[in-house]
Parts: sequence; C-alpha cells; structure tokens
Amino acid sequence: MPTARSRATRFPRAPRLRHALAAGLAALALLATSACSGTAQPQKDSAAAFRTTDRTPAATGDVDSFTWSTFAEPATIDYAYAFDYPPNQILANVCESLLRWNPDLTTSPNLAASYTNPTPTTWVYKIRPGVRFHDGTPLTADDVVASLRRNLDPATASVWAYPFRNVTSVERTADLEVTVTLAKPDATFNKYLAAGPGTVESAATLAKAGKDYGNPQTGVNCTGPFSFGSWTSGQSLTLKRFDGYWNPELKAKSGEVKFVFLADPTTRVNAFQSGEVDGGWMVPPNAYAQLGSSQAGTLYFGRNTTVADEVVANLKGPLGDARVRRALLMAIDRKGIVKAGAGGAGEVADSLVTDNLWSEAPAESREALLKDLPKYPYDPAKAKALAAEAGVNGQKIVIATSPLDSQTTIITQAVAQAATAIGLKPEIDSISAEKYTALFTDPAAREGIDLFLTFWYTSITDPLDMYGSLQTGAFSNYGGWSDPAFDAAVDKAIDTYDPAGHAAANAEAQRIALRELPWLPLYTQPVSVFMSKRITGVQPSIAYLYYPWAAEIGARG
Repeated sequence: MPTARSRATRFPRAPRLRHALAAGLAALALLATSACSGTAQPQKDSAAAFRTTDRTPAATGDVDSFTWSTFAEPATIDYAYAFDYPPNQILANVCESLLRWNPDLTTSPNLAASYTNPTPTTWVYKIRPGVRFHDGTPLTADDVVASLRRNLDPATASVWAYPFRNVTSVERTADLEVTVTLAKPDATFNKYLAAGPGTVESAATLAKAGKDYGNPQTGVNCTGPFSFGSWTSGQSLTLKRFDGYWNPELKAKSGEVKFVFLADPTTRVNAFQSGEVDGGWMVPPNAYAQLGSSQAGTLYFGRNTTVADEVVANLKGPLGDARVRRALLMAIDRKGIVKAGAGGAGEVADSLVTDNLWSEAPAESREALLKDLPKYPYDPAKAKALAAEAGVNGQKIVIATSPLDSQTTIITQAVAQAATAIGLKPEIDSISAEKYTALFTDPAAREGIDLFLTFWYTSITDPLDMYGSLQTGAFSNYGGWSDPAFDAAVDKAIDTYDPAGHAAANAEAQRIALRELPWLPLYTQPVSVFMSKRITGVQPSIAYLYYPWAAEIGARG
C-alpha cells in the first residue's frame, strides 16, 4: 500500500511539495509526539508495546564497518531528486545542508556558521570557513550559490522547487557570504535549508558531472562525515569515512558503511536475526514483537512527523459532502488498525500533523492552539446517522490500494468496512506499485478513484509543511479541495515570522482542514530502527533523512 516509505518500492513524494508519501510499505516509520527512554517490549497478545527513546547507548569505540539494510535501491543520489527514504538516509551521511535538522527536531547552524534576516525578504548566510569537500577542495560561497540555484532551474526540475517558490535571487555577497532575496516574506524558507533544499555540493563537480551527477559511476562530492565509495547496482552502496571532516563532534566512528538493498520484508527481518546485516530503519511492523525480544539486537522507536491518511481524491462523488467524510472517519476502527496493522506501535491521529511540529509555538499558547480541534471518535451508529442525513444510500466509492504487505491490506479492509457501515458500497481497486505511484503525480491516474492511502511526513518542524500542500491549486492537493478561509490562513502563516502569529495562523488552517477533512487522518507511528548487538549510538528520529546518523554508530560495549 502506499505508506510512507516502508518496504520495497515506495510511492515517491510529489515533485512539487514532496511528501507524497511513499511507498512500498513494509515497515513504516512515523511519529511519536513525546519521547521517553526505553525499547520495545512484546506483549502477551503479540502486539509490540512501544516507548520512544531519544538516544541509544553511546558507542564505546570505533568499528571497522557495519552493514545497513534499505527496502529499496535509490534511483539516484542527486540531492535535487532525493525525496524518499532510501536516497535520503544515505545522502544524510555524505552531503550536508546550510543548516542542520537535529534528532530532537530543532534546527541549528551547519555549513552556514550563522545567518541573519535583516529584512522580511532577505536572508544572509555566513559560510563556515575551513570546510573541505571530499576531493580536498575548500567550500566557498560560489559552491553554495551553485547548489541552491539548481532548485530554481526549470531544467533541473528539482523535487525541492517548492521551498524556493518565493526566491528571486541567490547571490555571493562576500568571500564567505551568500544572500537570498525573496519576493515576499516566507516563514518556512530558512527552515527548509536544514533539509534537502539546503544541500551544498561542489560547483566544480556539478559542472563536470552534468547529467551523470549522482549515478552509480559518478557518485557525489560533498562535505559530510562519509564520502561516496562505490555502488554496485542492484546490490549495495558503500560509504567511506572522511578523515578530513570539519566537525569533530560528528566524526564517523565507523570506517565504512555498506547499504544493502533488501526489498522483501521477510528477507530483511531474517537478515537482522542472522546478523547478515547490522541494522536498518523502518522495521516491518509485523516483526515488532519478534525483533523486540530478539537476542540478535535491539529494536528502538523514536520521534516522527508522519501521519497515515486516506486522501479524498474525488470531491464530485459521495465524498464531496463533508458530512460523509466525517461519518466515514467516525466509522473507521482506527485503534483496531493500529493494533492489527501497525504492530500495536502507534496512536490514533486527531490531526493531519503530529503534536511535535508545534514545538516552536510559545509555551503559553501551545496547549490552547491544540485544544480546540474537531475530533471524530469511533462511533459507527452516530456515523451511520450522519451519513443518512447527507443522503448516503448505497453509492459506490472506489478505494485504491496496492498488495504490498499485510498492513496495507488491513488498513484498506478497515476503511472498506467503515464505508459499508455508513451505507456506501466500497470497491477495492488493487493496482501495481507503479500505478499507485502515479496517483501522486498524474491527475489522470486518479480518475475514478475516491480514496487512497498516504503516509505523509514533514521535512521541517512546522505544520505549514503539511497544510501548505492543501492550498487551492497545490500540486499535492490531490482531490482539488478549495476553501478560501483555509487559503487565507495558510498565506498568513507563510507571511508571519513572529512565532505566536505564525502558530495562530497555522492553527486556524488546521481547524478548517479538520472540519472539512479533505484528507482523513488515521494514525501516527514512531520511527523504528533495529541494531545488532555489536553496534550502538544512533538517535532514533525522522531526522535521519537529513542528519548524519551513521557517524554516531560505533562499537557496543
């Protein structure tokens, strides 16, 4: 099914706003609104109980190497097209951004030693001196300019073009200074520079490699704690420790990391158990109980920003009435889905974003911002009555899915059962992973589809990363939903740098979205990671897509 990245083929996020979810589903990775120490413990009913942990035990020393599994092979490791779990978890250790998204979901300086916002439409970045690329050449302002401008170039067609939608120029304004000018204030632009949009590559390498940049033969030349080693198509990709790395706090503890591409979830779990691989993100949920009690290593859960949603793709059919959408959500046994489909590790979602995305809102107003939300507790009888009031009487709806794993099947069946319970006639359309991916990129592929599943994560700590995708005309507004008041709230949030005002505008957009339900929030689930008993040190968090997590892994005492 289409989940946010999980098993073996993913549904890539849409080119314009990313987050189209991903796909193959096998082992998801999702959220956790608050973190405490602990690891998974199996329950008597075989569902995995879970507690999140901020940090695994620190490494006691270096290791020569370790192996890591991914559910799929990247198509490229060109940062301009890296918007899925396999390429991003690799690139996070090789390439760096101007800012850094930390495992606790805060943002800090990185290749930009500091930055200022002298006017609402100007951002000035002081580039860190003494940084070198993997080929030994020094990082300069020209490299930053060339790297950021790729996201503005239509010929590049970067998946990160959306964060640059308000950028009018990127210029070198001093030896180690770059100034970005915006057409209008944008409260999210600077935050995005801690993720893929802020990636910096050697300008000379970009010019020399051209269209071959990021492929198995050429690789990349960045500034991270690991450098590109080799890539054997269909099998593995290897990184080497970069001894000239500038940041002693994140100097790699392993001499080498070998990423092994294992598409089948059962094969991945068996590889964990046998020690064939030392670890991996996005553990298949149906293996939580098994790996939670494994003698081969430890299963951990951590922070996430992902919500599993049913996207309403057709607002001209029965689901065009908001009352029917509300009724359907109330009829879905979401707690049952978490237990049966997500291995018991998750929580019913009351919003389209996770609570931890509101961390930058002033403490005194945060509780109030989150309190006044429309909620839809499981109530089949009330749901059926509301649907009848809206005129539901046996109308057909089509639910798209893809037969990728048991979790997808469980979710789809639960949604279909809920549709039947409120008087609709659901038809499940099981399509190939490739066709499912097209639902996120091709409007024609969505014709005749009423609902489809997505696991939507954010790449910054801001609800606007989600709600901006539902504005009128947005690429990822797959159902073509439109609400003037919602659009106005999002525009106000974009224009407002003040934390309280920004949060208030986001909260208004959230209230409208949850009242109208263009997407139906199902549940959240923590990031999952398994490590063998010979290694430790990782910080479990969705930030692993942009933070150099592998550098912290070393020997376990």
